Amino acid sequence: MRILEALSKNAIIEDLKAKDKKGILEELVSPLVQTTGIDQDSLVKVLIERERLGSTGIGGGVGIPHGKLTGLQSIALGFGLSRSGVDFESMDGKPTHIFFLLLTPENSTGLHLKLLARISRLLKKGPFKERLLQALDRNEIYRAISEEDEDF
Repeated sequence: MRILEALSKNAIIEDLKAKDKKGILEELVSPLVQTTGIDQDSLVKVLIERERLGSTGIGGGVGIPHGKLTGLQSIALGFGLSRSGVDFESMDGKPTHIFFLLLTPENSTGLHLKLLARISRLLKKGPFKERLLQALDRNEIYRAISEEDEDF
């Protein structure tokens, strides 16, 4: 599955304002409330519970908060960029700037893992990360993801 099959332009936030982990999660799920039909508190709760198992800040300025939800009908994907960076309890202890948020239905473990792996592989590419960081708006972010995801 390609990333843009699950990520809509409306779920891209080009300038996250939050300064802490909980705030980032709240901001990232905000555009997904309407598309998922699940309230913001429930979405954030699932992500915070997952974070308690270990941070999804994978290092290199990247965070991939994710979780599985009962009642979710299809995959929900979001993207956010924190220009100033946030302490996301990343493995390398450095600020996190690039966030992909992944929510999947409870029973879709295989697809959940495949998308996590795909996102992780894309974000290991330095030029792609730099392009995301330099993007001025959601259209540039969407285009960068689209072009990189096609080449993969």
